[in-house]
Amino acid sequence: MKDNLSLIFSILVTVAGGLGLFLLGMKHLSEGLQATAGGGLRKFMTHATSHRLVGVGTGIFSTMLVQSSSIITVMLVGFVSTALMTLPQAINVLIGANIGTTATVWIIAYAPNPQALGFVGIALGGALYFFLRGERVHNLGLTVIGLGLVFLGLYFMSKGVAPIKQNPDFAHIFTTMSAQHIGGVVKIAVAATLLTAVIQSSAATIAIAMALAQQGLITYDVAIAVLFGANIGTTATGWIAAIGGTADAKRTALSHTLSNVAGSVVLVPFFYVFFVKVGPWLFPNYADPETIVVSGQSVQAYTHMMAPIAVTDTLFACARGVLLFPFVKPFARLIEKMIKQPENEKPHLSCLKVGMLVSPVLACDQALQEVTFMRESNLELLDCARKVLADESDEALENHITHREEILDTVQKEVTDFLGSMMSKRLGWDVAERARRLLRLTDELESVSDETAAVLKAVRRLRKQGQKMSANSVQVLLSVHDRVNAFAEKVSPWIRSPRPDIDIDDVQNEARTIHEFIRDCRLAQLGRVGPEDPGSSIRVLVELDVINAYERMRAYYLNIAETLAGRKNG
Repeated sequence: MKDNLSLIFSILVTVAGGLGLFLLGMKHLSEGLQATAGGGLRKFMTHATSHRLVGVGTGIFSTMLVQSSSIITVMLVGFVSTALMTLPQAINVLIGANIGTTATVWIIAYAPNPQALGFVGIALGGALYFFLRGERVHNLGLTVIGLGLVFLGLYFMSKGVAPIKQNPDFAHIFTTMSAQHIGGVVKIAVAATLLTAVIQSSAATIAIAMALAQQGLITYDVAIAVLFGANIGTTATGWIAAIGGTADAKRTALSHTLSNVAGSVVLVPFFYVFFVKVGPWLFPNYADPETIVVSGQSVQAYTHMMAPIAVTDTLFACARGVLLFPFVKPFARLIEKMIKQPENEKPHLSCLKVGMLVSPVLACDQALQEVTFMRESNLELLDCARKVLADESDEALENHITHREEILDTVQKEVTDFLGSMMSKRLGWDVAERARRLLRLTDELESVSDETAAVLKAVRRLRKQGQKMSANSVQVLLSVHDRVNAFAEKVSPWIRSPRPDIDIDDVQNEARTIHEFIRDCRLAQLGRVGPEDPGSSIRVLVELDVINAYERMRAYYLNIAETLAGRKNG
């Protein structure tokens, strides 16, 4: 009894440790690949869906690139929620994502020496991450480390289940499992579905099944039944992303779940025949053990079973896609009928989604989209402010300024809450630093919009007094505006760049020159106050308010440049 307990403990610790390494590796691998792809992946996905087949290809390529169908699903939920993609387009991409995710199974199947690959990957990735400079190199290092951890996790999971064969009582639990009948397939698939939904990784579930298959503890048909369940369980991530989202977000999640469940229900009987009857004929030696050396010891492993599992998984995904592809539009209409659009549902102001917190890298990318919107809006507001100063505005333009400033206030609050929620979690240093930088940029840009609105309020206050600025004052204020606006246009493009090349000393010198120019203009305006013009004091005070607003804008854009250059902390 004591020996059995010791064996159980040893198996559980090793398998759990291997699973932990595998999940951590998949996380680092996916995040590293996402960071390397950057916003390019998001742009690619939203623009590569003009044709249905292109959408499927986009899903295949994107999923192979980030090694996670869950991440692609989360992105699609966000795209559909913000009308960047229609539901039928998203379904086409999901078809491709289900096919692309099978690449992970091929990687697992054909890892020649997981232990050696694991240590080499960790060593090489660590060298790139810790000893070289540059964000791109760090992302590459993170990716390689993740890949190494995946292989090392596979090794420990395989090593952990190996002792089960030495104990007939434990081995009996697995060897009696059978998928030679539909009932057995359903039971195993349900168990795999629940496991995948809990650990949030179909790749991990499949890896465990393949480790058991390699040790000869489960048969080929049982492993395939696990694949069926893992493909259904992975849809749980989409529902996490849709929590608190719009009806379109829930429709995307439901379409993923129903397509995978319906595809499995329809195709399982056919694949039951395939893996029971056709599989052994196609892969005649899949059940033959092979002697391999592990840690200096000769052991028997069923290595030939890996290829049939990978082939069947890919065929299943392709067949499911072929089945759904002709009916995408009717399927989308069915989903829309099942989840109706609430009459009182307000459209989301921004493209932020709580579900994006599933991936901190994607969360930062989404926040950057909002920061970019704020950047562009502020440049537009500056153009509007010039028209106000030049007395070229009308009521519609002034109302636009007020409305846009209110929008930016709301966006700033949404971004702050969003990134605050993300930063409450445990994050890598790179991601946390990026989030802090985005928070600082959001605050500075919102302050710029406040000052633009302050210019409008100052001019309106002068009008209420029945006065207007002199032609000379207008020219002075327009000169101040043009200097600050040129500075803003110089700094703004750096906000969107992932690695801006900023000569911060040059920027600071330019900001100092503008500051001195504004100071001189302020002193010149103060000199215009005189007893001969009773209304001059009111006009000068308003003009000084305008000048001070532009001085603060200059300071905010300097803060932005220093933040991007790493001279200011978030």
